[in-house]
Amino acid sequence: MPGNQVEGATTLWFSIGSVDAFERNVETAQMEAGIEPSNFIPVVYKNELEPATLTSFLPTLLIIGFLIFMMRRSAQMMGGSGGRRGGGLFGGVMESTAKMVNPTDIGVAFKDVAGCEEAKIEIMEFVNFLKNPQQYTELGAKIPKGAILTGPPGTGKTLLAKATAGEANVPFIYVSGSEFLEMFVGVGPSRVRDMFAMARKNAPCILFMDEIDAVGRKRGGRSFGGHSEQENTLNQLLVEMDGFNTTSNVVVLAATNRVDILDKALLRPGRFDRQIFVPPPDIKGRASIFKVHLGPLRTNLDKDELSRKMAALTPGFTGRADISNVCNEAALIAARDAQKDIILKHFEAAIERVVAGMEKKTNVLQPTEKKTVAYHEAGHAVCGWFLEHADPLLKVSIIPRGKGLGYAQYLPRSSSSLPKNSSLIAYDLQKVTRSAYAQIVQYGMNDRIGQRVYQMPEPGEMVMEKPYSEATAQAIDEEVKALIDNAYQRTLDLLNEKKADIEKVAKRLLEREILSRDDMIELLGPRPFKEKSTYEEFVEASHAPSCISVVYYLLHADIWM
Repeated sequence: MPGNQVEGATTLWFSIGSVDAFERNVETAQMEAGIEPSNFIPVVYKNELEPATLTSFLPTLLIIGFLIFMMRRSAQMMGGSGGRRGGGLFGGVMESTAKMVNPTDIGVAFKDVAGCEEAKIEIMEFVNFLKNPQQYTELGAKIPKGAILTGPPGTGKTLLAKATAGEANVPFIYVSGSEFLEMFVGVGPSRVRDMFAMARKNAPCILFMDEIDAVGRKRGGRSFGGHSEQENTLNQLLVEMDGFNTTSNVVVLAATNRVDILDKALLRPGRFDRQIFVPPPDIKGRASIFKVHLGPLRTNLDKDELSRKMAALTPGFTGRADISNVCNEAALIAARDAQKDIILKHFEAAIERVVAGMEKKTNVLQPTEKKTVAYHEAGHAVCGWFLEHADPLLKVSIIPRGKGLGYAQYLPRSSSSLPKNSSLIAYDLQKVTRSAYAQIVQYGMNDRIGQRVYQMPEPGEMVMEKPYSEATAQAIDEEVKALIDNAYQRTLDLLNEKKADIEKVAKRLLEREILSRDDMIELLGPRPFKEKSTYEEFVEASHAPSCISVVYYLLHADIWM
């Protein structure tokens, strides 16, 4: 029978180029051998998978299985808050990564936010809307759909948004702008849709997008790769905000420190109607922030008085982040010293730690190097002491800290430390040069250049094209050189005049390594100018000068010293 195996038969394996050609060749060979067609050898086809063929497919199968496993795992991990899980292979990846905090778990209210009273007053309207929406709808008023919190890093924008939800007692949904952009095309718009659907489902609520500049950058003409995906995500965000109606009881807040690069369509009325600036706190704001963060600390000091003193000693601090760090460092130093209470010495050491870095007890300066640093810092101290508009000196030290070999600390500014990997004058000259350029190209303090402003590049920023001509650039360079030369000559004359005082300060520094304000008064006598050194004096001075007075002060102040 055809297809039956014959006992004792052997199997012969060979390759054929084509089935049709093989059949023709077999038929021709049998005819040439004189075999009758009825007796032709039957040809039976049987499909078999060889082990070698299966082995060749094994790597591909393993890779496909691994990809499926990783996609399912990422779908579970990225399925959103509250245990949300996506359906299908890509469901979780396409869902929003926004997290939701219930009102009972927020734990932050306006009483916990200090130093930005104007911003709190402006954002209070959103709280009133979420608490009493009928009060607005009955009058026919439309509450703004959203607001963007702007300001430098560390000023408490995220905390203010969270406190708004806590004050209104509504859910707080938050997401970072960078979480919208992934390697898969279409993930960003899908996550935006899912996030707004979550907000509508949990209304009334506050939807907060941190670092919105990651997806809200200005759109350009070229769209390649990730840039195109970012534009698609932004377009979807604009569509979703247009789809919000004023009765949805969802307030959209966002935060950025680069509002200048945001797309104009994002800032127009009907989307983010308001921009709320959260500035670095002034001395009163810093005192309020210190009072909040001093609350849980164990100390016998009067916290109201301590907060005012610390505020006067920490000008330039951006806000909650810096001040919280100082309070925490003071507690750590007290614990390191095995103290039961935090005393003033610990707070002063914490300020030095945050401003100038950790004291390097193992880094001992050579005698010649120590003498050079002592005379360098003595020159800073003496110049500042006898210049009317220079900052009041608080402390001068030649103890290495962080990257510096020594530093002089003044009241209105942070300390000025000297990087170890530079010469003793390179860092000072860098600051002088930047300040001189700022006076001329940013503040309009030069008659030749005039009242024009040119944006200075940030350190490390590439400048492809200057915003002024070569002739203007040459004029700016000439004016900067003249300004620095005049200041250098004035400083040199002062140092020559006070050479004996520099010797006294440098020798005392070599003996004690740290000099306080009282030591400077002992060596040089009282400063010949009235200066502000207490909280009350700084607050009194902050009330007021008119715009003309401020300009006059800038034109006559030694602001680069």
